[in-house]
Amino acid sequence: MEPKDATKNTGYMGFTNSACPFMPCHPGVEREFNCLFCYCPLSANECPGPYGVIIDRNGLKRKDCSACILPHNGYKRAWNFIQRWLERPTFWDGHEQDPSRIKDPAAD
Repeated sequence: MEPKDATKNTGYMGFTNSACPFMPCHPGVEREFNCLFCYCPLSANECPGPYGVIIDRNGLKRKDCSACILPHNGYKRAWNFIQRWLERPTFWDGHEQDPSRIKDPAAD
């Protein structure tokens, strides 16, 4: 098997499930829709994507990431975004998002 940093094949970075009954689940995606991170690995961590805070039926705070397109906007772009944020993950402590920290997907 070839190491990821040596291969020119980027197939591992994403895929689009066009048969998914929930497509399009995140409107506004400009590039190929990446379904690899359907359940974002950053959902329990701090991240620059737009999120809201909801309180579940048990009174626990949860992130609502339904407005975020960062892990879905292009195979390579989404892969690099997730890898960068998983290098030094910080657990999300339940606070509301600071609007100044929201990443503009067009700036990537």
